[in-house]
Amino acid sequence: MANDGIVTAPDGSGRQVKLITADDVVAYLKAHPDFFTKQAELAAELGLSSALQGPGVIDMQQAILKRLRGEIDRLKSERTEIIANSKQNQIVQNRIQAAVISIIQAPTFEKMIQVVTHDLPELLDVDFITLAIEANADAPRKAPVRGIYVLAPGAIDVAIGEEKHARLRSNVAGEEAFFGDVARFVQSDVLLRLRVSTGSPDGVMCFGSRNPEAFGPDMATELLFFLAKVLENTIRAWLDLPE
Repeated sequence: MANDGIVTAPDGSGRQVKLITADDVVAYLKAHPDFFTKQAELAAELGLSSALQGPGVIDMQQAILKRLRGEIDRLKSERTEIIANSKQNQIVQNRIQAAVISIIQAPTFEKMIQVVTHDLPELLDVDFITLAIEANADAPRKAPVRGIYVLAPGAIDVAIGEEKHARLRSNVAGEEAFFGDVARFVQSDVLLRLRVSTGSPDGVMCFGSRNPEAFGPDMATELLFFLAKVLENTIRAWLDLPE
C-alpha cells in the first residue's frame, strides 16, 4: 500500500521503502551535473554523448580527435611520398652509376661516343641523347666522329645563355641543330654544357624525350651535372687535352 510515495518492499519483509520518482531522478541529476561525464559508457549506451554538449557547444574531445586523425593521415601520406621518392632517387642513382661505368670502360674514343648516344638512352630511360660541339668559323661543319653534331660558333650561348651550364625545358619542339633527324619527336629536353678543355670549343650533351613533361625547369640536376663532368674528363683524357 502506497502512502506519499512509501511502499512495502516486495520481498515479504514488510519493510517500508520510498518509491523513486522521475522528480527524484531529475533532482539527483541536477545535484550531480557531472554524473554522465563520470558514467561515459552509460551515456554512450543511452545515446547522450552528443546531447550532453548542449546546443551551440563545441565537442572539444571530438574536435581534437578529428584533428589528430587528420594529422595522422597527413603523416601517413607524407611517409608514403618520402618512401616513393627515396626509391625513385635510388633508381636514378643506380642508372647514373651504370652510365658512368659504361663511359669510362669504353675501349676507344669512338666506342665511348657510341655508348653515350646509343647505350645511355636505354640505361637512363631517355628517348634520345646526342652530343654537339661548336665549330670555329673556318672549321668543317661535319664532325670527325659519327654521332656528334657540329654547331655554329656561339650557338650554345644562344641556346643556354652565356656562362650558364644547363637549359631544361618542357612542352617544346626539339631543335634540329642539337637533335638532328629525331628533333621532330622531342617535346622536352635538357642541354648540358660540356667544357672539355680551355683549348677547345664548348660542347653540349643533349637529352630529349617524347614526353612533354619528362624534363622541366624544376627538375633536379645534380646527377646530370655529375654525368656531364665524367664525360668531360673522359673526353679530355682520350684526346689528351689540357684542362
